Amino acid sequence: MGKKVIAAGHICLDITPVFPAQKAGKVSDIMIPGKLIHMEGVDVHTGGSVANTGLAMKYLGADVTLMGKIGADAFGDMVRSILSGYDVRQGMLVSEEEATSYSVVVAIPGIDRIFLHDPGANDTFGSADIDYRKVEEADLFHFGYPPIMKRMYRDGGKELAEMFRRVKEAGTATSLDLAAVDADSEAGRADWEEILGKTLTYVDFFVPSAEELCFMLDRERYEAWNARASGRDITEAITPEDVKPLGEKAAEMGAKTVLIKCGALGMYYRTAAAGEMEALCGRLGLAMDQWAGKEGFEKCFVPEKILSGTGAGDTSIAAFLVSVLEGCGIEEAVEMALATGACCLSAYDALSGLKPLAELREKIARGWSRCG
Repeated sequence: MGKKVIAAGHICLDITPVFPAQKAGKVSDIMIPGKLIHMEGVDVHTGGSVANTGLAMKYLGADVTLMGKIGADAFGDMVRSILSGYDVRQGMLVSEEEATSYSVVVAIPGIDRIFLHDPGANDTFGSADIDYRKVEEADLFHFGYPPIMKRMYRDGGKELAEMFRRVKEAGTATSLDLAAVDADSEAGRADWEEILGKTLTYVDFFVPSAEELCFMLDRERYEAWNARASGRDITEAITPEDVKPLGEKAAEMGAKTVLIKCGALGMYYRTAAAGEMEALCGRLGLAMDQWAGKEGFEKCFVPEKILSGTGAGDTSIAAFLVSVLEGCGIEEAVEMALATGACCLSAYDALSGLKPLAELREKIARGWSRCG
């Protein structure tokens, strides 16, 4: 492919205890105080946007440099050891004062995941931690998970906006992914409309989930979705039409391409008009007629099996961005994103279920069924 990518932002160690295969109706059916639960092993991998999206892009053929922050501790050693297997550990900043971030992923079969998360060194990652000399050499800069990186959302998102401004000034295409926010946390109380308002004018590809974006831009709509879901995953209770206003608002705030992940429902996409897309299409060699003024919704592909949703959103974005760098039109790029997300569900970690894009295209051509 020949094009260079930087994957920056949040990185952690994901620890996923493996539960027995039988499905549970509720968390309380399994997680009972005082009960001994017999497990079937543990899966330990790197997690966060830097590892999930960055390593997936490398697997799919991109020339990737990682930029993240870890501690000089045992978990940090594990992260560097894992990254060494992909020959990408060089981009990690190692702090002597801070701990490596970790997540315990509670993935009970039949129930959406629960994350026990310590942000660690991610909280102090700032604009100055980016190597802008390498940014100037890259075709694409992808940043993920500012809602769980304290310095990125404090002060009205000053650091986040400054970082994206400097990347755009370097002439590099930009991509931004979000993360779920705990309403009772400091991040949940931040003014995300202000933060995104400062940042999206510098973002070429904005790739959040429907739940994340709704929480940040339309709290009243978010509460209505929650009420409709009645304890289920929100994406089980919404329609493509519910998501469209969020895409319109993100586009009005400056994002050139908006791709909204809607879980098992599928993906919504929207692009700016030709005049606003000209520079981006020229920078990445994209066909204007395949990118300008597009809007649509694509349903998910039926997964072969479901073990865990860990990294499914991140790896789907990786496939989308790699397809962009290959010169695909937006419809094909979204199709590759959905196909990769479906494959990711077949493993406990983000990377083990991935397949080459060529193999996915063949499977689609043979009539891969869609959900719904």
